[in-house]
Amino acid sequence: MKQKRVFVADWLDRLQANGRYTFTLEEALHEGGAGERKALWRAQRAKHVVQPRRGFYVIVPAEYRGAGSPPAPWFIDPLMRAQNEPYYVGLLSAAAIYGASAQAVQEFQVVVTRPLRPITVGRVRLRFVMRGDLAKAATVERDTPTGRMRVSTPEQTVVDIVTYPHASGGWDNVGSVVHALVPQLESKKLRRTAEAQADTRAVQRLGYLLDLAGAEEPARALATWFRPRAHGFVPFEPRGPVSGAPRNERWNLILNHPFEIE
Repeated sequence: MKQKRVFVADWLDRLQANGRYTFTLEEALHEGGAGERKALWRAQRAKHVVQPRRGFYVIVPAEYRGAGSPPAPWFIDPLMRAQNEPYYVGLLSAAAIYGASAQAVQEFQVVVTRPLRPITVGRVRLRFVMRGDLAKAATVERDTPTGRMRVSTPEQTVVDIVTYPHASGGWDNVGSVVHALVPQLESKKLRRTAEAQADTRAVQRLGYLLDLAGAEEPARALATWFRPRAHGFVPFEPRGPVSGAPRNERWNLILNHPFEIE
């Protein structure tokens, strides 16, 4: 029994020494044999490891034992790869990476191709937002303390938070985040991102928010793409009343949401 405990402790130390903080059950059993199941269970009870998904483990360094888990960027990429799930970090979590989240992000938001239940690991909560055409999204790889992870570009981020406003803190917060991200937007990249967008309504709403932010070049890039495709007017807030609301001719919008952008 002593030999098994030493093996697990030594193996976890070796993984950390090599910059690895995740492993699968299959890896542990391959390294130490079937008896390692009980050793892993003891390590989990001692909060030395945590299991976000069955058969996938995250090593918890001493400085994160109180939180119950290291931060999500430490393990999100190997977790999604272990599940064979295409993904990217998006919405407010991506905005926070770019230094542009207007409110405290209470969850780590990940865009995926199918419905997935949220995961709570210690104080970390992973929320998954489904996007069927994820392969069309503009993403980049960003360094993390333990490797890399895929993140939406600033241009994709603003399109996404307008597409999913209820996952992004509501319209006022969306407007504030768009305003904060304006300095990082490249007009040509924004237009290419809009071209990959199946629904023009997100582009219309984003264009209006860019106008409010005084972002002339990015707004013009969207307008030149949108105007030839413009059809009828749509409400800015799909669930809100439209009677008596003013209209914006440039973006074919019924302005039924008053903005208070910080």
